[in-house]
Amino acid sequence: MNATTPRLFIAATEQNAGKTTTSLGLYAALRKDFQRISFIKPVGQRFVEVEGKQIDEDSVLIRDTFGTEVPIEDMSPIAVEPQFTRRYINHANNDTLVRRIQHSFDRTAWEKDFAIIEGTGHAGVGSVFDLSNARVASLLKSKVLLITPAGIGRPIDEAALNKALFDKENVEVIGVIMNKVLEDRMESIADIARRGFERLGLELLGMIPRERMLSQPTLDQICHNIRGKFFQGAGKGRKRIDKAIIGAVSSHNILRGIEPDSLLIIPGDREDAIHAVVARSREADGGPFCGMVLSDDIQPRKELADSIRQSGLPVITSSLDIYLIASRIHSMTVKTLPGDTEKIDRIQSLVRTHVNIPRILEKIR
Repeated sequence: MNATTPRLFIAATEQNAGKTTTSLGLYAALRKDFQRISFIKPVGQRFVEVEGKQIDEDSVLIRDTFGTEVPIEDMSPIAVEPQFTRRYINHANNDTLVRRIQHSFDRTAWEKDFAIIEGTGHAGVGSVFDLSNARVASLLKSKVLLITPAGIGRPIDEAALNKALFDKENVEVIGVIMNKVLEDRMESIADIARRGFERLGLELLGMIPRERMLSQPTLDQICHNIRGKFFQGAGKGRKRIDKAIIGAVSSHNILRGIEPDSLLIIPGDREDAIHAVVARSREADGGPFCGMVLSDDIQPRKELADSIRQSGLPVITSSLDIYLIASRIHSMTVKTLPGDTEKIDRIQSLVRTHVNIPRILEKIR
């Protein structure tokens, strides 16, 4: 297996801590030092179908953003679909999986100047089929950069737990990046967090501030998450929402105190309230709502439907009730998608500004 290409394994202390954000930003930043960079996510849990193959969505994001010139199936050699673990426990085939990962790494890293390897979940994820993040990092002979959430006690506790598993596999963790830190608390956290990590033998290599835009879902993402469909405004599906509000008040109060870029979730039979929102959206400033979700699969009657279409307000219908819709939106994981250039540009700027890239390269070398 390739042992010469410089490489870095991006791990995290928990799911959705910011591995993809960091990988995306590092890929862009490292292009100043390395002309040809490869990417691989050896074990993926969230996948899409590409050319008849199950491919991790983060690999698709990197490919489409940077135009990586390697087969997409090698950027995502193992996709953990629903029956994967059950089949493995019944018929363990670890040697086959190991060879697949190593072969794919060789292909992605061929004639490259640097390789980024993205893990999945915390260090122990994948242990059930003998391919934890720690073991995969060991198999690929890579040092590790650990991503933690913001704070002091919890991130340090979780870093200690994760580092213990990497230590067991003789994998070096070069340091930590703390993600989603409130900007007004960065200075107060930095010194004490740095000293806390140093007690574990870890260096704090960056603190990325929380960016509201990165956690805002788009209408397209919400539509998919609530199993809905656009009644109107599908062309505005990339519009981000700032807040989701349940419209459980009278039509006289439905517009009171609403902040800009709010999404209204309302029962499909509340025609009086829907009329009020649509009328407000037809005014010159467009109103505060960036969209509306109608619950219970109730379709607007013709007169109301015509008014909605004239307003241009994006409207999604869903068969779910309003409380289930609100719960799904509140708990959804907001991922960066290919083509979301504003968000991708912001991620690259945050990593370039707040992560110590030269020190990371020094510790790898």
